[in-house]
Amino acid sequence: MIQANREILIVDDTAVLRNIMKIQLQRMGFFNIHEAPDGSEALKILHAKRIDLVISDWNMPVMSGFELLREIRSSEKLKDLPFIMVTAEATTAKISMAVQLKVDELILKPFTLEILERKINRVIH
Repeated sequence: MIQANREILIVDDTAVLRNIMKIQLQRMGFFNIHEAPDGSEALKILHAKRIDLVISDWNMPVMSGFELLREIRSSEKLKDLPFIMVTAEATTAKISMAVQLKVDELILKPFTLEILERKINRVIH
């Protein structure tokens, strides 16, 4: 499957950051991009559409990226969905929690387009 056909879900409570991520993904050749302001809205999209990759912020109101990851990994339908977590706070405890839930990649803010592209290429084939 070529990149243009991949369905990517960006989850972040800050609209400006979602837009920046969307622009970066479009520069990489991804055009089927969905957005959600929190994990709860992301789950609605995940159950309604076929998504190939989730890129989620960790800290969000309503449902955090960690809670979203936990929901995805506990779902028979979604458990193998590639998941990239984005955070500005990479404490040992947070990293350990994410690893326990089998996060595919972790990106520390701020990050470059090259880092994003490398992480995406590692998780989708």
